Amino acid sequence: MAVESAALSRIGLAGLAVMGQNLALNVAEKGFPISVYNRTAAKVDETVARAASEGGLPLFGHRSPQDFVLSISRPRSIVILVKAGAPVDQTIDALSHYLEPGDAIVDGGNEWYENTERRIREASARGLLYLGMGVSGGEDGARNGPSLMPGGSHQAYSNIEDILTRVAAQVDDGPCVTFVGEGGAGNFVKMVHNGIEYGDMQLIAEAYDVLRIVGGLSNAELAETFAEWNRGELESFLIEITADIFSVHDEHGDGEIVDKILDKTGMKGTGKWTVQQAAELSIAAPTIAASLDSRYLSGLKDEREAAAKTLEQAGINSADYSTVRSVDKKRLIDDVRQALYASKICSYAQGMNLLRSKSAEKGWNLNLGELARIWKGGCIIRARFLDRIKKAYERNRGLANLIVDPEFAREMVQRQAAWRRVVGLAIEAGISTPGMSASLAYFDTYRRARLPANLVQAQRDYFGAHTYERVDRPGSFHTEWSKIARQSKVGSGILN
Repeated sequence: MAVESAALSRIGLAGLAVMGQNLALNVAEKGFPISVYNRTAAKVDETVARAASEGGLPLFGHRSPQDFVLSISRPRSIVILVKAGAPVDQTIDALSHYLEPGDAIVDGGNEWYENTERRIREASARGLLYLGMGVSGGEDGARNGPSLMPGGSHQAYSNIEDILTRVAAQVDDGPCVTFVGEGGAGNFVKMVHNGIEYGDMQLIAEAYDVLRIVGGLSNAELAETFAEWNRGELESFLIEITADIFSVHDEHGDGEIVDKILDKTGMKGTGKWTVQQAAELSIAAPTIAASLDSRYLSGLKDEREAAAKTLEQAGINSADYSTVRSVDKKRLIDDVRQALYASKICSYAQGMNLLRSKSAEKGWNLNLGELARIWKGGCIIRARFLDRIKKAYERNRGLANLIVDPEFAREMVQRQAAWRRVVGLAIEAGISTPGMSASLAYFDTYRRARLPANLVQAQRDYFGAHTYERVDRPGSFHTEWSKIARQSKVGSGILN
């Protein structure tokens, strides 16, 4: 049976699925009385029972929107954690009948930033405050300390800043929360965070593939390798859990579970949004885009199996990679480590450039160094080198690209030989490494003072009279390419 609160709660939370339950318990554990509500009463009872079993935490369940809202002290702050889109609007509509001017709604879901900006306008018309707050860290982060990315009304943030700073993950230089910026900035930052996460996961999967197929590493050796990497420059949440994954045995049979999992990757849309926004803003994000493409291709399981059979019948041998070349396993492991590190820098650089571009467009004044800081704990992409990214932007807030920060530039140069060996070996073996290859191409393109784009411009001017610029004089120019080329051919006798 849900329990009603005798005194008013400091904050409310609506939506008691996994993330909502755990975040509510986290708030209560930090000593802040919290009211909770869910359309399904069983979820309310379940959350209240958990609060009781986890130490009699000050969490109070309510079965109606009215009772829930009225149980919270003013100015009210209500966190919503429901599925993005229409369910958020429905929840707001159910609660807003009982809210009063000055109260605040905090959407903690993975929402499209323009929806948040629409809701800010609608809330303002009712005298309400609104925050769109990215929450990263999954179930464990929500319960024990997530990375929080709130954006929208600064007053709404100020009203619960003391709660958020206690609830967030704690790192050496403070809690993993900051007011990101106005409007939909919080949701946009969380979206790009997830895009970087897509890239990170793809790069790790490629490292695994090369080590497993070319290096012949067993799951036990892979677990040991990733555990060792997690003690060095690659130390991160994703590397840590990857090491664990290789060591988990299958309770239903022999071997490890990882080998029994179907090779089709799911997604919820934030990676797609990131790539779409990169295209809209003309920001190159090839590593993140490659990770998205890889998820699409993984979904074509039946087609891939049919293609494998057809191409094997046509003469390709995709089963025996040991014939590619004999490799020094120890050197391969070290090369892959360096290739993974360099590729990750490119992926983070792409995400940061996307944030900077959107910030300029919207006037958000995002602090990229501070964003790197709040990602150091709690979130899925937390990693040791985020502290160095933070310092890079502190040294130069207008840094054009992480690749040209003096420290990262040295590291990229030091690792490029190993990086090229891994990508080359993978290509020779017929193993797809779209993320590493995209990162390397990004690096090689960005570092060149002159690209073959001059030829592309000539082609565009030839067939479409789009004009071009010259390196030796200002202005726009157009050449009668076809006419001049024909005259040249006649003059040389080619057309005679």
